[in-house]
Amino acid sequence: MNIEKGMTQSERMAVIREHAQKFNKKLKRNQRVRKTETVSLDKYTNQENINHWTDASQYANQYYGDVYRQTTRYDNDWD
Repeated sequence: MNIEKGMTQSERMAVIREHAQKFNKKLKRNQRVRKTETVSLDKYTNQENINHWTDASQYANQYYGDVYRQTTRYDNDWD
């Protein structure tokens, strides 16, 4: 229901109250969703960034092992 020109003050207040309840319900839901989404991300705040490696050779050695070592064993031989 919307506020119209011929409404009395009590009718307008009832419409405003109805919309305010709907708005507050939406705000509470958004806050609840935001809280549950950010709680799952808080476990990473005190740890290292799981998406970032500062040492590329360490990453390659850990995830590719023998293949990494076989391809890089002659990198320093320039003779």
